Amino acid sequence: MLVLLPPSEGKAASGRGAPLKPESLSLPGLTPARETVLAELVELCSGDEEKAREVLGLSEGLRGEVAKNAELRTAGARPAGEIYTGVLYDALDLASLDAAAKRRAARALLVFSGLWGAVRVTDRIPSYRCSMGVKLPALGALGAYWRAPMAEVLPAAAGDGLVLDLRSAAYAAAWKPQGEVAGRTATVRVLHAPTRKVVSHFNKATKGRIVRSLLASGSAPAGPAELVEALRDLGYEVEAQAPARAGKPWALDVLVAEIH
Repeated sequence: MLVLLPPSEGKAASGRGAPLKPESLSLPGLTPARETVLAELVELCSGDEEKAREVLGLSEGLRGEVAKNAELRTAGARPAGEIYTGVLYDALDLASLDAAAKRRAARALLVFSGLWGAVRVTDRIPSYRCSMGVKLPALGALGAYWRAPMAEVLPAAAGDGLVLDLRSAAYAAAWKPQGEVAGRTATVRVLHAPTRKVVSHFNKATKGRIVRSLLASGSAPAGPAELVEALRDLGYEVEAQAPARAGKPWALDVLVAEIH
């Protein structure tokens, strides 16, 4: 099983670990593209601060993120699972999983990133600010930039099992499973059961809980149909729609009675 996650906008501090080693990150086929984005981001943030803030879409209160980006090559690095914070990651709560579930998380979870493309939760990275929606001066929109490198690397990373896609639209644009891989991919929406409306904050929390439930239970669904059954066994109310034609993902709706 491969679980595709969005990152979080907010991130924990880098800490005092050893600096980033780009060549040590998972998915080494992405290393040249990572080096290119890293160099462009560091150059941008080492120059005109106001221009960098505008390009990165940062408010006055986030001015300090520019200086942080400028120091990415020397900043301390920590496991990505500790760097990413926010609603989804709070609900996932990787740190409190038992040892077996943590090993499953290390194998299964892949976090998409405007800067790194995608990383495992065990990959050591510094704290940074660069969303997939950013348009860097020399590279353009990062969502489009990453498509070619991702298309080369991600199919092999997906293996021959289930792909559970929990990414937001901006990050899903960087890689869309195609062909046979798409057929064993499941996307998830979280709906308020009484109104059938998509919920925002609770959407992230529920996705975090779903991933945690799968990891903690040791469930290893082979494909989307088996995922539906596994989630129902774990107590989730799920409605599933199989693709109308080959090469398209399954669409799963998880229904929640309360929004909190």
